Amino acid sequence: MKHERRLTLFELNSLVREVIECEMPHEYWVEAELSECRESRGHCFLELIQKDEHNATPIAKASAKCWASKWMIIRPYFERTTGQRLHAGMKVLLKVYPQFHEAFGFSWIVTDIDPTYTLGDMARKRQEIIRQLKEEGVFDLQKELQLPRFCQHIAVISSETAAGYGDFCNQLADNPYGFQFHTQLFPAIMQGEGVEQSIIAALNRIYQGQSNHNSQFPIINSQFDCVVIIRGGGATSDMSGFDTLALAENVANFPIPIITGIGHDRDESILDMVSHTRVKTPTAAAALLIEHLKAVLDVLNDAQDRITNIVQQKLSTLNTQLSTLQAAIPRILTVVLTRQHASLDALNQRLSSSIQRRIVSERGRMEAFEQRLPMLAERRLTQEKHQIEIISEKLRMLDPTLLLKRGYSITMKDGRVVKDVAALKTGDEIETKLSVGTIKSIIT
Repeated sequence: MKHERRLTLFELNSLVREVIECEMPHEYWVEAELSECRESRGHCFLELIQKDEHNATPIAKASAKCWASKWMIIRPYFERTTGQRLHAGMKVLLKVYPQFHEAFGFSWIVTDIDPTYTLGDMARKRQEIIRQLKEEGVFDLQKELQLPRFCQHIAVISSETAAGYGDFCNQLADNPYGFQFHTQLFPAIMQGEGVEQSIIAALNRIYQGQSNHNSQFPIINSQFDCVVIIRGGGATSDMSGFDTLALAENVANFPIPIITGIGHDRDESILDMVSHTRVKTPTAAAALLIEHLKAVLDVLNDAQDRITNIVQQKLSTLNTQLSTLQAAIPRILTVVLTRQHASLDALNQRLSSSIQRRIVSERGRMEAFEQRLPMLAERRLTQEKHQIEIISEKLRMLDPTLLLKRGYSITMKDGRVVKDVAALKTGDEIETKLSVGTIKSIIT
């Protein structure tokens, strides 16, 4: 079989390279979504993807590279403008030209990235999340909460090694008023792709009153006055994790106030928008808590001053009244004593008259009693004599000798009257008394 001229792979790839260089000599602006972004030896390697608008199925894929000479210029400008690092899921507008290498294959070479396109897409996503939160009625829920007056037990969500966390704790501890704050750290990832789930997990642990971290202070009644989410020392360009719907919903629905101080001066993140209070830095969050407690102290001091003034005014009024009364006491006492003396004299006269009347009355009763006493004594003696006669007749009737004279007898054993045959046994000696004489018997 005859074959046309055969090419080596290198020759074929060289032909492809020449065709691409001849037919596509220009640079092109292309819209794409990043499915992967990584750096190596100063170069940036990207994986581009386009998804179907209806079902999100990938319909195009490509690899792209940005060489270090360009990347060291593009990256700072992009991050400074957008406040974000390039990351998976971000939509970008790239300026590219095609390159085909015999050994490494085809790739798009990136020469520029338009940050305004990414800003527009980010703004659209943010507005969509904000719209959804407002439709759910949770966007302003945190704003309706109030910081407790004595807000001293603080749950802190931060990276355990972040400088901002140390600054926050130091500022609370070294406050000029000597306030005591009790903090407990709930460690979380504060930059990169794991921010959302890590912070949500920390919020869940706070809600359950549990933590796997050894806290500096014990939890009192398993309750916190507020939550502080702080981020210090991380890259200011890596803020995408704070602009997610799931994190915003968790923060908005949390039952105690949440203060954010995630350390950036650009536009507020959605996390900042739905939180109770947003400050710029961890130290600003500490200053907020200190000033809040200072305001409470000022209110207490003001109330104390007002109470002191009221008490002093009241005491002054009472002292004046007391002085007036003190001056009036001698005159009042004279009047009272005069009245009391007059009252005592009248009472004495009434008492003397009453005693005289009582003596006369009792004397009359005594005289009447003296007249009746002989008659009463004679009547009582007659009654008692009659009673004695009745008792004597009863005693005479109960005399045992009368019963013996009538034919009765009395049986006795050992000087005691026998009333029951069962009390006798064989051999016992009994004595029977009759009206005349006595009979002794032996029981057989």
